[in-house]
Amino acid sequence: MLGRPASLTIDGPAGQLEVVVEDPPADQGAPRGLAVIAHPHPLMGGTMDNKVVHTLVRAFVLSGWRAVRFNFRGVGQSESAWDEGRGETSDMLAVVAHHLADPAMRGLPLALAGFSFGGYVAAQAASRLSQAAADQPSVRAPTTLVLVSPATSRFEVPVVPGHTLVVQGEADDVVPLASVLDWARPQALPVTVVPGAGHFFHGQLALLREVVLKHLRAEAAG
Repeated sequence: MLGRPASLTIDGPAGQLEVVVEDPPADQGAPRGLAVIAHPHPLMGGTMDNKVVHTLVRAFVLSGWRAVRFNFRGVGQSESAWDEGRGETSDMLAVVAHHLADPAMRGLPLALAGFSFGGYVAAQAASRLSQAAADQPSVRAPTTLVLVSPATSRFEVPVVPGHTLVVQGEADDVVPLASVLDWARPQALPVTVVPGAGHFFHGQLALLREVVLKHLRAEAAG
């Protein structure tokens, strides 16, 4: 579990959802926003303790965000069962809504992130929130979206905002680089390619963290 804090459960759309919350160190002041991070495919061993998810959490925390990861329905202590991405998107939206209700998050930016299947879910959740915010000013649309190896070869990943950070391993044999480029090309969306990296970024996690950190710090400065 990489030394993570203890988990807790919150109400989800199909039962309890297991979540872990991490804040930046107290001496850095209050969190600058809320980041919710989604994990890989539940039927292929994906959980919130995945090392790429952990790397995303570290990058957000080091950048001053409150980072929340969670187990999709049917994983760990989260109740119910796999729902082919539909229910998992609802799970992510429920985690977002629960934590945005914290008075400490009032008016602060929202970031969504995900790895592999979790990247697909994060993109779906971002699209749903952005559409809702257009009609309901009370809905918070994400200002930051980070997708690592989004599962473009297996799911219909929606169009994302142009400022989205997409990171892909050159040697990914689960989600081929060509598939991600085919998805990104019609959007004129840049993709950051990590040379030689496979799907799980073995030996490249520190580099992945630095890529995400650089992006988050540039957004904060801009």
